[in-house]
Amino acid sequence: MTKTSLRRGLTAACAAAALSFALSGTAASATETLNIQSSFNAGDFTMQYLTEHWLPKVPQVTGGRYAITLKPNGSVVPAKETIDATASGVLDGDFTSVNYFSGLEPAFAIMADLISGYDTPEQMLGFCKTDQGEAMEQKIVDTVAHGDVQVVGCGPYSRESLPARVPINGFADMKGKKIRAPEGLASAVFAAAGASPVSIPFSEVYGALEKGIVDAADASAYINNATTGLHDVASYPLYPGIHSMPLMQFTLSKDRWSKMSAADRAALRDWWYAAMEDLIKVVDEQDRARVASDRAAGKIHIINWAQNDRDRMRGVARGEWLKYADKSPLAREALNAHIAYMKKIGLFKD
Repeated sequence: MTKTSLRRGLTAACAAAALSFALSGTAASATETLNIQSSFNAGDFTMQYLTEHWLPKVPQVTGGRYAITLKPNGSVVPAKETIDATASGVLDGDFTSVNYFSGLEPAFAIMADLISGYDTPEQMLGFCKTDQGEAMEQKIVDTVAHGDVQVVGCGPYSRESLPARVPINGFADMKGKKIRAPEGLASAVFAAAGASPVSIPFSEVYGALEKGIVDAADASAYINNATTGLHDVASYPLYPGIHSMPLMQFTLSKDRWSKMSAADRAALRDWWYAAMEDLIKVVDEQDRARVASDRAAGKIHIINWAQNDRDRMRGVARGEWLKYADKSPLAREALNAHIAYMKKIGLFKD
């Protein structure tokens, strides 16, 4: 090879490398990262699972145009402020338990957790994905976000267990027990069942159980409670749970949403519901496996209420649904939407 041809070859190679670098830099810079705050704690199994298995899929389903960074509970703003933070652009969106917004509008409480209502997370997820739930959540969010926040999806991923530091063997044992619960419908149901609800931040649940400030706590799925150490100080968990199936919402700021193509909007919605459907299955598997190992070890005393005790709890809860629905027209509309769907799937007959 002559010196001239060698120089030409090197020049061409350098030009190709430069073009490749420029194109890769353009592709990288074209990926927009959405900063989403969740209500999951950093050590939760659910947080770890979503981060490892589902966040990497966002660039795939959007052709590399978007990625998501999922931030843990309270890392940017308190959980109850994520709607405002999304509307103002402090966050790009949230992935938050709707329970945190119950103080903003009573309808949030009805949507957040129809205590002792649905039997499975799949049922309630269907309410959002295929029925009135998603549109109802958007209508309620609009009352506080003034149209600046888009609801992309909503639904639960688990039926929570109830970590307790003392045995609560049935409905009658609820009387007088101090139970950490979020303000709103959950607290109303526990109070009607004879317990004394205590409102404390989730970050203080471990210490409150350890010190005996509360006897039990509305916390999370069994596997989350186990991995974050709650059973170390609350060794009488109720499983399956007798109360809570909290609705999560996935939102984006309207500014972000309006700049997305219809294809990317649909891709993100489909991605989120697929993630939730997978999470429902995986968390149930993890719950069952951890319950089995804890029973075998004998250090955790797992309590499963008899059906008649569960029925009594559900009867009390239904009375509180109706009372809570009287707090606002939107709350009544949300309850009617739930009941219409529950009748449709054969869960509600009276």
